[in-house]
Amino acid sequence: MQNKTSVYRHIIKQALPYKNWFIGCFILAVIISALTPIRPYILQQIIDVDIKTGQKERLVFNASLLFGLLIFESLLKYIFVYATSFFSQNIVNNLRKKVFSHLMNLHVQYYDETPIGRLTTRTVNDVETINEVYSDNFFTIVSDILTIIFVLGFMLYTNVQLTLISLVTLPFLYLATYIFKEKVKVVNEKLRDKIGELNAFVQEHLMGFKIVKAFAVEDKEQTKFNKINAEFTELNFKSIWYYSWFFPVLETLISISIGLVVSYVAIYSFEQKDLSAGVITSFLLYLNLLFRPMRFIADKFNSIQMGFVASNRVFDLLDTPTQEADQGTINNIAIRGDIRFDKVSFSYSPEVPVLRDVSFQIEAGKSLAIVGATGSGKTSIINILNRFYPYQSGKIYIDQHPIEDFSLNFLRSQIAMVLQDVYLFSGSILDNIVVESTNTSREEIIQMATQLDIHDFFMKLPNNYDFEIKERGSSLSHGQKQIISLFRAIAKKPSILILDEATSSIDSNTEFYIQKLISQSIKNTTSIVIAHRLSTIMQADKILVLDHGVIVGEGTHTSLLQTNTYYKKYFQSIENKKELI
Repeated sequence: MQNKTSVYRHIIKQALPYKNWFIGCFILAVIISALTPIRPYILQQIIDVDIKTGQKERLVFNASLLFGLLIFESLLKYIFVYATSFFSQNIVNNLRKKVFSHLMNLHVQYYDETPIGRLTTRTVNDVETINEVYSDNFFTIVSDILTIIFVLGFMLYTNVQLTLISLVTLPFLYLATYIFKEKVKVVNEKLRDKIGELNAFVQEHLMGFKIVKAFAVEDKEQTKFNKINAEFTELNFKSIWYYSWFFPVLETLISISIGLVVSYVAIYSFEQKDLSAGVITSFLLYLNLLFRPMRFIADKFNSIQMGFVASNRVFDLLDTPTQEADQGTINNIAIRGDIRFDKVSFSYSPEVPVLRDVSFQIEAGKSLAIVGATGSGKTSIINILNRFYPYQSGKIYIDQHPIEDFSLNFLRSQIAMVLQDVYLFSGSILDNIVVESTNTSREEIIQMATQLDIHDFFMKLPNNYDFEIKERGSSLSHGQKQIISLFRAIAKKPSILILDEATSSIDSNTEFYIQKLISQSIKNTTSIVIAHRLSTIMQADKILVLDHGVIVGEGTHTSLLQTNTYYKKYFQSIENKKELI
């Protein structure tokens, strides 16, 4: 977590591009505060001088001045609210973009360890709450504090004794405000934690609702949700309880102050010659102006405190290193696609090795099929080739260049992946196909689909290429999603194509299209295929057999079938429609 100094530094840094707006808002706050106590003073002059002495012209002038001052204050407050809102919303808008951009550049491993719901809370809820730090709350507190100072100055100038009597309750007011602020601060910190937990739980179960249905555990999961929700509600009730006693206590203390002033006036009004009607009237107005900001200043401090709590979380996220060391300088060369692993070892955690001294080579334009049981390290090979995770030892080369020499964006622009768990974004099919290359025209996509002989597949769908895909592609079958995902990868025109079990779990109606796409795409492209279908494996120029992170066989289908016991067993399991997983 961030320390206070770090949070303040971040907050100031975010505001620097709008420093002129900040200065303008601050000046407005000072002007509004300075103008506030002038109205009671003018009213005092009207009562004690203008009316008492019958100076009609002076009365008209002061009355007009009072009215004009009121209009001018209203106009300044309108400008003040607009300016502070503009200032805060622009900062929050930029901050939200920074958070999302940072999330997109974080290391894959960070997502392995952090619930998505928590990150959603940081990006949406917490960033919006930070608005409280920059919003009119801050400037209003400044204005309120200055108002209290200016009003006290006018009160002391008007009558010292009345001022001192009205401030008798001030220590108790400060004590109540301090206790309230500290109590609510603790509750708000817990509330932010609970909101993140609640969001993470809901998002996780909405994404996995089919598992909940399949195992008929709705009641069990509802009980878990009810527990988190009850804790969240309890914290809200605690916050409400603090508010419920604070404001009545505040009002009581203010009423006591006014009562003391009224009592003093009632007792000594005949003895004190300076207690004129104008002085008494203006003093009651001063008291209202003095205590009105005190009613809300603690609540505004609390809102800002919530903003600081949210700032702590968001800036902590922004300070999380991306862990993707991108010091590569190669970003504009023609990639042939020759891949070589040289004694590469890798593990997600130090205690559990995943790949051990793995060495193999794929010539440019050739295809490699990787087979092995679950946990043998197949997917890990493509993860480190994409530099999603850093490997611990050895070297990986593409066209004789270590992959660290390529810039990350360039490296990944040359590699296209099709995963077993296909992910499609909401939008049209065309939007999903050109997700990377927005310059690719509709006509080019249709022409490419026609060349690959899958144009009729898209034409059979409602609205064809403009068919709207719902969230996570729920409006399509698994096979249809895989076709779109595979075509998306091919449309990228990559130097290296990776198919991670992309032909598993498909229906017979779409298998034809997928097999056709695969055979076309791996023809002249360096490709790595992780598959359990024999037809896909047999098309590969070379097969790599993995077992517990170690290569136990390498060669063609025919040679491995004759010489490799493990592969032979694997082949037989496929023939018997069994999966060795």
